[in-house]
Amino acid sequence: MQIDKNTIKLLRIPFSFFLMPLFLLAFSQAKNIAYNEASLSFFIIHFLVYPASNGYNSYIDRDEDSIGGIEKPPMPTEGLFYLTVFLDALAVSLAYFFVSHLFAICLILYIAASRAYSSKQIRLKKYAVIGFLVVTIFQGAFTYYMSIAGITGNSLPLNRDTIFILLGCSFQIAGAYPLTQIYQHKQDLRDGITTLSYKLGYRGTFIFTALMFALCNLFYYLYFQSQDSGMIFFIIQLFFLPIVLYFFYWFYLVNKNMENANFRNTMRMNWIAALCMNSCFFVLIIINFFL
Repeated sequence: MQIDKNTIKLLRIPFSFFLMPLFLLAFSQAKNIAYNEASLSFFIIHFLVYPASNGYNSYIDRDEDSIGGIEKPPMPTEGLFYLTVFLDALAVSLAYFFVSHLFAICLILYIAASRAYSSKQIRLKKYAVIGFLVVTIFQGAFTYYMSIAGITGNSLPLNRDTIFILLGCSFQIAGAYPLTQIYQHKQDLRDGITTLSYKLGYRGTFIFTALMFALCNLFYYLYFQSQDSGMIFFIIQLFFLPIVLYFFYWFYLVNKNMENANFRNTMRMNWIAALCMNSCFFVLIIINFFL
């Protein structure tokens, strides 16, 4: 099995920073935290499962144009495939023996959905709506549920309040996901993939994203109101403000020239959103546990 620097590069480990917010949100809202298990769960999700998913997607797609986090991706080798299998197996084993059986089951389901999304045999990503729903459910509500299972060792009780936050998480991903596709229309079409962003068009993608984030905010508001933490919702809005401002500025640029729906502007949007959301939910952790 050949493991070189390009193979490691295609795992896109730094990209896990963009996927971190929902784990931090789950940690900030969790009760009866098992700290050792929570730390291991964070490592398993962000340094094993997410990189394996990235690597498998790169191995199958063999992208020649820009992908999330890499402007000029190298060609994958067979070693990348075997490395992703090893990382997934290691993740499930660590979860089963050192965290909880529930967390291990959640990881298996997440990995199965990720593989079904990318694999040539099933290829859910080629279906605009189904692919969109799989991503928003598994990277949204399911990731929050899985994170709680890892952080506490227990399942998340499903009631009105938790449904609010699960919906908020999924609508957050529903808003972000089409924007990550906006610069890949031509590459995806060459690969036989019709994304939701392509169907919506450039302007439609921005309008759809704005609607999804409005619904995300609505459910976060309902959740924090139900927790008698209405002030927390307004703190979140302060952190989300730079995201909103850049979003509308980028929308303005794209309206002037569609060429501005490119990789660099997409990554700039990703960085601003990830920095603001990670900072926001880290502040919630401090408020909930130390103040």
